Amino acid sequence: MIPPGFVHDLLARTDIVEVVGRHVELKKAGINHKGLCPFHGEKTPSFTVSPSRQTYHCFGCGVHGNAIGFLMEHTGAGFVEAVEDLAQRVGMVVPQDERSSEERERAKAQKARQITLTDVLARAGDHYRAQLKKTPRAVEYLKRRGLTGQIAKHFGLGYAPEGWRTLASAFPAYDDPLLVEAGLVITPEASDAQEQKRYDRFRDRVMFPIRNVQGETIGFGGRVLDRGEPKYLNSPETPVFHKGRELYGLFEGRTGIRQRGYALVVEGYMDVVALAQHGFENAVATLGTACTAEHVQKLFRFTDSVVFSFDGDAAGRRAAGRALEAALPHATEQRTIRFLFLPTEHDPDSYVRDLGAEAFERAVEAAMPLSRQLLQVSSEGCDLAGPEGRARMLATARPLWSLLPDDGLLKRQILGELARAAQLPEEELRALWSGQPTRPEGVRPPAADSTRRPGRAGPPQRAAAPRGARRSPAKAADHAVRLLLQHNELWADLSTEEHALLHELPGGHGDLVAWLERHLLHHGPSPWAVVEAGLAADGLVEPFQALLRPTVGLAEETQPLADLRASLRLLESDRLEQAAAEIVRVAQPSSAQLQELSRLKRRLAELKASRLPPTVES
Repeated sequence: MIPPGFVHDLLARTDIVEVVGRHVELKKAGINHKGLCPFHGEKTPSFTVSPSRQTYHCFGCGVHGNAIGFLMEHTGAGFVEAVEDLAQRVGMVVPQDERSSEERERAKAQKARQITLTDVLARAGDHYRAQLKKTPRAVEYLKRRGLTGQIAKHFGLGYAPEGWRTLASAFPAYDDPLLVEAGLVITPEASDAQEQKRYDRFRDRVMFPIRNVQGETIGFGGRVLDRGEPKYLNSPETPVFHKGRELYGLFEGRTGIRQRGYALVVEGYMDVVALAQHGFENAVATLGTACTAEHVQKLFRFTDSVVFSFDGDAAGRRAAGRALEAALPHATEQRTIRFLFLPTEHDPDSYVRDLGAEAFERAVEAAMPLSRQLLQVSSEGCDLAGPEGRARMLATARPLWSLLPDDGLLKRQILGELARAAQLPEEELRALWSGQPTRPEGVRPPAADSTRRPGRAGPPQRAAAPRGARRSPAKAADHAVRLLLQHNELWADLSTEEHALLHELPGGHGDLVAWLERHLLHHGPSPWAVVEAGLAADGLVEPFQALLRPTVGLAEETQPLADLRASLRLLESDRLEQAAAEIVRVAQPSSAQLQELSRLKRRLAELKASRLPPTVES
């Protein structure tokens, strides 16, 4: 762990204006500096850097922090990497962290390997670009697609020749294992008696370098010039390239996204390049995979508005459904998400070439908002004229609606739209979907009970609980959240149900869990120093000071996963007992409610039988 005192001294010696100015064009504005926010699209500068406070703040999207936080958010660097970068610039030496020498050497080797791989890929990109200039057939292909040399240079397009081992002329040793590890060369399996015959992965293809947000080449996409299969070929997964995380064109399109105010997500490399040729420099593409929540989250670091463009055929509709699921957890009233469906005979490339930029601009303006797309997906194949069709529509809509962020205005608005489409009162649908019992008209709700637990949403609790019912210790939630913050690698070991249980924790506990999940999506499992810096950058240390204070001491837990699951069992038992108590209080429970009560009791018995000795205060 890097000592906090060193971090404090480092920030005191760092000029945040110089750090931010390397990435953002800043202009003096009184005692501060201003520029266009790099984290969302805007036309009027609202991003302020204060040299006196050594902080940055955007009045548009609310991001704020210090020099370390800026490097972590803008460049994707980890905490240690950002500290080392700043320390090198001001001439300070970072103290040794508390990892073992083996762990430090392993991390150092991994970082060195990644740098080496990106260097290898960059060299291959230079080779492909040189080959393009020597190959009139490839140049003519790009011209037929309406691309100029300027656009080809902007995206670093190249050409992989027809030969089986043309990369041998670009690298001193064709048998270098790095060529295989980088995904450039294929080595078929061979018996001991046979020689392994290497050959280039990409042959006779136009090459599209895939770059991360730092501008490093991390992979390639290749398209055949004539007929051939597969039409598109991507680099395999490597230590530096993960298809589910990266977006083609994001590095090249950051300025265009900021200028136009939205990101346009398409399905192919050629769509991105062709749209840029016609003035739409804000397009990005997924890399042969469905759009993921990580893709969407990455886009919202650069803009508050995303438009998904799909072909109008069945495959395009399916892709739009997956994009909708990925986008819903990130949809808020401050963000705009829309869906554009082109005619079945067109993709974005052919549409903008045949009909022009103005026609495509009008199509984007008419794109379907997320709320209507959700309703359309839910009602597909449903006859809303009859109760069966409306019930089926609601059954499809409920899991999608539940993906929206809780307590948001958008979630409430969409619930109202669904209720109207289903011809149900909004309050009745809300009660059904929140698990609350509905009551006939004219029946007054029970009076608030003084024994209701503070901070717990839901109906009032009566003093008389079912025999054997017990309250889960309040400190079980504290202990679970502290363990997760300290040992956040455990998140991947938990089930979907356990994730949901943690997200549903009341008050600040659930907020910290949601923050941690976002942190893990961006940065992966991190030591406590990184988590603490992230919490501080987001202003979460002070509000949760009492909860976070004992976190450091948890580092010595011998069985953190077992202790975490013990706390989760206590929390689940508490939730199940409350649900059982609700059913018991119903005067005439239905058969479905009685079956649910039996299920709850069985699950409670299982939890009791599997309960370990308590590790938290009871």
